Amino acid sequence: MAGFAHPNYLVETDWVAEHLKDPQVRMVESDEDLLLYETGHIPGAVKVDWFTTLQHPLRRDFLSESEFETLCSQLGIGNDTTVVFYGDKSNWFACYALWLFRYYGHEKLKIMNGGRLKWTQEKRPLTKEKPTYPPTSYRAKNPDFSIRAFRDDVFDQIKERKPLVDVRSPKEYTGELLHMENYPQEGASRGGHIPGAVNIPWGQAVYEVDSTFKSAEELRQLYASQGITPDQEIVAYCRIGERSSHTWFVLTYLLGYPNVKNYDGSWTEWGNLVNAPIEK
Repeated sequence: MAGFAHPNYLVETDWVAEHLKDPQVRMVESDEDLLLYETGHIPGAVKVDWFTTLQHPLRRDFLSESEFETLCSQLGIGNDTTVVFYGDKSNWFACYALWLFRYYGHEKLKIMNGGRLKWTQEKRPLTKEKPTYPPTSYRAKNPDFSIRAFRDDVFDQIKERKPLVDVRSPKEYTGELLHMENYPQEGASRGGHIPGAVNIPWGQAVYEVDSTFKSAEELRQLYASQGITPDQEIVAYCRIGERSSHTWFVLTYLLGYPNVKNYDGSWTEWGNLVNAPIEK
């Protein structure tokens, strides 16, 4: 973790193993695979599903402030609890869940470096037992719009020629691929990218061998080489905001960029939006 701007937001598997029974720490698994938690999870970890748990049932939006408070209470998470997120896909949805917890003002947040892959590679314990915790009296803060971009913010970003980071695959960026395999619900009527956006696929920020984040120097070079520097106001996007939340985490906490927003509407909104400009 040498050189990371805010290393306190990242913990290694050793740290997690030492805090499995710490009442002030709550492990949260958030996966792309809906059923993965049930096959075995870190002892004491609770499940937060990105779709059924974090999304509003009717609007395309997140659960409300009061619903978020209820969720945290049910999971035994208090305002002073240290919440450590981990999951599959190199922590795609773990970062997404962390971003939403930050959006509602939770302060003590961490990602387990390497996620499920590294934990299982090290043959650390898994259990199918679902834990229960006493409910808490959780109080959320007002949404922090400084970390979330909406479509009007993106129009302003284009107009003012401020940086946009498209973290999707190159074929999604060029418009050759309208939707990812096995994700037809994330399709759009148009392919391409938002005008002016640079393509820095999210996966370039991690090592394939164990899903851990690359070094601070490698990450700085990755983004700076595409003109993404800390003195700018940056908006990241993908298809639904989960991969871009991973990039948001890297830029905000590992590199210390002070002004980064995640556009969670992303391409499923922009690619279907009437009269929105698109480049290929």
